[in-house]
Amino acid sequence: MKKIVLASGSPRRKKLLERAEVDFDIIVEATDETFPQGLTTTETAIYIARQKALAVRDSGQYKRYEQKLPVLAADTIVVCEEKIIGKPEDKEDAVRILHILSGKKHEVITGVVILDDNKEISFADSTEVWFRELSHEQIVFYVEKYQPFDKAGAYAIQEWIGVVGIERINGDFYNVMGLPVSRVIKEFGNLPAGRQV
Repeated sequence: MKKIVLASGSPRRKKLLERAEVDFDIIVEATDETFPQGLTTTETAIYIARQKALAVRDSGQYKRYEQKLPVLAADTIVVCEEKIIGKPEDKEDAVRILHILSGKKHEVITGVVILDDNKEISFADSTEVWFRELSHEQIVFYVEKYQPFDKAGAYAIQEWIGVVGIERINGDFYNVMGLPVSRVIKEFGNLPAGRQV
């Protein structure tokens, strides 16, 4: 398996690729995560993922590779009642977000971009998630103990809140964690011959 570059500092994405036994390096470049108005939610996730991938591909760290490796980037957004919910700004914002999600269905969309030479593969994967009604005390407990400030929607499905608060999902569990791994591996098979990972 050829090595790839993961354009993400997310420990969840790192862990998922390790579980899939993918050989990879990590390069993270600061990226503006704003996006043009008028994009659909799917287009938004892909747009931000593309910005991350391009920033890494154009970085000095990446240019040091003798053989240019495929770059994988992803961005996960949460959509509830047609509004995009990003990462919480602080504890109070995380509590506010989880109250919005409590007792409702929301959608987790991960945009994925793979850059390999002049070829780009991009797609988005969507999973529906239903939360049970959460008490204020449960929400505060979760936020204070797990501090989900780097997570879209202010939660991680694999943590306590997922175990006790999620009623059901429709779609890829790992997509909610931040990377639809099986789809990613499949798409790498669409790279030009000799470039598969």
